Amino acid sequence: MTELDACIALNMIPGMGPIRLRRLLQACGSAVQVLHASPSDLRSVEGVGFEVAAAIRRWERTIDLAAELRRIAEHGFDVLSWDSPNYPPSLVATNDPPIVLYVRGGIEERDARGIGIVGTRKPSAYAAECARKLSYQLAYAGLTVVSGLARGVDTEAHKAAIAARGRTIAVLGSGLLRMYPRENGELADRIADAGAVISEFPLTVMADRQTFPMRNRIIAGMTFGLLVVEAGVQSGAMITASQAGELGRTLYAVPGRIDQPGSVGGNQLIQQGAKLVVSAQDILDDLGLLFRETPAVQRPAPSLDGEESVVYAAITNDSPGVDQIIRHTGLGAAITHATLFRLELKHLVKQLPGQRYVKTE
Repeated sequence: MTELDACIALNMIPGMGPIRLRRLLQACGSAVQVLHASPSDLRSVEGVGFEVAAAIRRWERTIDLAAELRRIAEHGFDVLSWDSPNYPPSLVATNDPPIVLYVRGGIEERDARGIGIVGTRKPSAYAAECARKLSYQLAYAGLTVVSGLARGVDTEAHKAAIAARGRTIAVLGSGLLRMYPRENGELADRIADAGAVISEFPLTVMADRQTFPMRNRIIAGMTFGLLVVEAGVQSGAMITASQAGELGRTLYAVPGRIDQPGSVGGNQLIQQGAKLVVSAQDILDDLGLLFRETPAVQRPAPSLDGEESVVYAAITNDSPGVDQIIRHTGLGAAITHATLFRLELKHLVKQLPGQRYVKTE
């Protein structure tokens, strides 16, 4: 048995928890030695009583490690332990890092410049727009957008980062083979191509109320800062913000309307000292303070795909309306609207009153 296999086995034992696992590893020296330790040695570790020690001793009878390893190999997933080169260093430095991370896609060194973006599952139109624009701009500038693949703000953040041809990482509150929400399965495929989908849970674990706070601490732990776009006072986004604050991460928040319950959490964070964000530059300006050396922010020249080129060419000096652009291009309303939105995000066109468009140059 390898050390990584032993880590996977320990992670599959119910009720272990990352803090208890860390103490066991420190006391026994390795994951393999933990699995072979005597009951008395196990019980001598703080937080390990008779039940946990017994669960470790009978692990071979209760856990199908061979089946888990087979599933990992069949799907081509990677599994990282604390000493793996690509395990996020900022995460391993926290008090309760996952003993293993299951990875679909790949984690890279540049992901250390990760910004967490979270918010409500039912965003207002304003919040959804803010999540899209800020995520696009930050990913375009070279930062990795990290979120939880939940409905709402998380989904908008991931999609915008992909649209910017940037990197994004989704942290799941379930095993990689139990996607939640299920409708984001196709999005997860795209995220894996543009970054990674990761989880600390064994592959077939279902999401529940306990797994989401655990997921949130990973988002907070592997990023330099956390942006809350829209959140109620008692929400998962606010739990993530609290965890990020405890870790000393920089908190950012988009201001919201004072008469909307969904804006209370973010506005409250601003009152408590979170940085008010109105543009991506508010976050990019902080990078020189957060890193010993300012990261090289890559700003590639805008590139246009076929549809973007056609729509861009149709925007003449007379500020055509969207109906004119649709007739001129022949692309249809849905494609034209989507393409105009992408051009706006690239700062190549600007919408005027009356749904008329001009080139920003």
